Amino acid sequence: MNQSIRLSLVLHNHQPIGNFDHVIEQAYRDSYLPFLEVFEPYEHLKIALHTSGPLMFWLAEHHPDYLERVHALVLKDRIEILAGPIYEPILTMLPSRDRIGQIVKYRRWLQSRFECPIYGMWMPERVWESQLTRDILPSGIQYTLLDDYHFLAAGWEDYQLTNYFLTEDDGHVLRVFPSSERLRYLIPFASPSETIEYCRTVASYAPGATLVFGDDGEKFGTWPNTREHCYERGWLRQFFDLLTQNRDWLKTTTLAEAVNDSLPAGNIFLPDCSYREMTEWALPVNRQVAYHNIVDELESDSRWPQIRQLIRGGYWRNFRVKYTEANEMYCRMLEVSRRLEFARRSNADRSLLAKAEDHLYRGQCNCPYWHGAFGGIYLPHLRNANYRELVAADTLIERATGRDSEWVDVTTEDYDKDLFPEIRLANDRMVAYVAPARGGMLYEWDIRDVEHNLLATIQRRPEEYHAMVRQGASEYGDSAASIHDRVVFKQAGLDQRLVYDIAPRKSLVDHFFDPGVSVEDVRDGRVVEKGDFAVSHYDAKLKRTPGKIQAQLQRRGLMGENVLTVTKGIALEAGSQGLELTYLIEGIPLDARFLFAVEFNFAGMPGGAEDRFFYDSQGTSWGNLSTTLSLDTSDFIGLIDKWLGLNVQWTSNRPAGLWCFPVETVSQSEGGFELVHQSVCVMPHWTITGNPDGRWAVKMQVSAVHEHSIHDSTVEQTATRF
Repeated sequence: MNQSIRLSLVLHNHQPIGNFDHVIEQAYRDSYLPFLEVFEPYEHLKIALHTSGPLMFWLAEHHPDYLERVHALVLKDRIEILAGPIYEPILTMLPSRDRIGQIVKYRRWLQSRFECPIYGMWMPERVWESQLTRDILPSGIQYTLLDDYHFLAAGWEDYQLTNYFLTEDDGHVLRVFPSSERLRYLIPFASPSETIEYCRTVASYAPGATLVFGDDGEKFGTWPNTREHCYERGWLRQFFDLLTQNRDWLKTTTLAEAVNDSLPAGNIFLPDCSYREMTEWALPVNRQVAYHNIVDELESDSRWPQIRQLIRGGYWRNFRVKYTEANEMYCRMLEVSRRLEFARRSNADRSLLAKAEDHLYRGQCNCPYWHGAFGGIYLPHLRNANYRELVAADTLIERATGRDSEWVDVTTEDYDKDLFPEIRLANDRMVAYVAPARGGMLYEWDIRDVEHNLLATIQRRPEEYHAMVRQGASEYGDSAASIHDRVVFKQAGLDQRLVYDIAPRKSLVDHFFDPGVSVEDVRDGRVVEKGDFAVSHYDAKLKRTPGKIQAQLQRRGLMGENVLTVTKGIALEAGSQGLELTYLIEGIPLDARFLFAVEFNFAGMPGGAEDRFFYDSQGTSWGNLSTTLSLDTSDFIGLIDKWLGLNVQWTSNRPAGLWCFPVETVSQSEGGFELVHQSVCVMPHWTITGNPDGRWAVKMQVSAVHEHSIHDSTVEQTATRF
């Protein structure tokens, strides 16, 4: 045929920081290796390949032979290597210095490893804002690709999106390719011939066009049922056969060739945007429901193709509003980045700062900052991994600036960017963040020795897809389908596990309940809060003595119809591995009788494993960390995590009732709906009755000790009860 077009197949292979080795290995065997094996013999085909830094370095360590095979194809001009920020952050959430630093660092590494110039990049999650152009160009990048959804949102139409465009900011001009959503859904889920026919249609009205398919390489084998579909049933070979047979008019090309061989389609300024599904996930839950109801209603309308181009979802940054935990991680990352930049201007140890920079960049990996069809923020091992990197960077900065012995410090600043000051208590062993404006809660507790945030928790909250869980939709069959279309339940009875929290799952959250409340009432969200202390504003002041600091927080608030004053102190000493906690309640009426409970949560200590368990003061086990406990009276409880080497202990000078239970979410991932253990709640509580002076007090201590090897003698003592 006379009309010919180019087809650029762009694969994005990614595994997040903190993903399990066996998961990455499986993806390698299911996707990365078999795709390469099928592709190699087709001498006339070309692709562009982006491999994120976390995956690239894993491959370099575990499968260097794979990279050698890719290298050989690069030298034959059959694979174009695309760069990107090294640890796959969403660029819009980074300071400019970190955007440039991440891109430059990875581009240089790739050019050295694959012996080729690199001028193109993958845009993580295709999250775009116009100001990115001014940082991308100085990083040595000349072109990228975004979804055609971005271009439609700017007012362009499908038939116009047949080549790259130019966009400019602050005098910097970047080439941007539109990646076809239609191809994203055809490949590899429709028959190969449908893709060829779609390309033929485009060739008929836009000869010389460049069509771009840009999507996850994991959809060729790792996504559910796609290994059988792509390789065992031969979809990929059939597709490559058809591309080869039609190469007289349908030429596979790299983005670099398209830039060199064609002129831009024109200028464009793209709105702040991402791919269509991402904009839907970023909406608040009620607006997601409304969005999908409108789409379902209008899809049957003959005008839908025109209407669809004018409908937009939400904005990626609002994931930080939807999930306050994402905002906390983001703000911690910003703080570390700022402290690193400040240290660079001092006489700090440069070698330690270089290591801190790498940890910071790793802690910027995007996956636990949001949630959609992928588990994202609901996956504890990803949240823990990012915090591990940020805590490591923070500790290295302290060392680089001369803090390598026992010390203690306290600072106040608007750390979480809500225009209210938070308190940072830090020493050589830990960092604790307290939010007076949010119930005086302890919302981050970093243990330096194990580089772990014990409060990398998540609140149980409604999600739009919970409606499907309640309806109990059945699993699709074994045919391959896009993960956006699959409904799969990984456990039975998930509709019975939907529980929503009235307060964040943090520590030092102060509750008042009626007597008679049970652990099941609290665990399952059936309890009524009688006070207004859990999330309300506390006044704060600081006390400093040599080697010790204390934050004192106070609130005068309601408990039922009564007005009480709650004062709590949080103290930290130099070299200490624990926090000293004091509570004083004043104004208790003589006829009062109520439950006062202080909530603690501990994240990253999984349930259901025998080497993670509760124990008493004698070392006797009370069950693994998924156990629900209700103890009438105790002044001690311990939590062991042998894998982390972490021993958490709570003690009190006033015996308390103890409620302990797992906090579990029902969340969505690419594999389906699943129950995920998020944290362990430990809630000491006391029945308080009025006395003549109307006062009640307690002193507690909570510690987190890193034990390099938790001795088997402890385990032997723990097996007798259960």
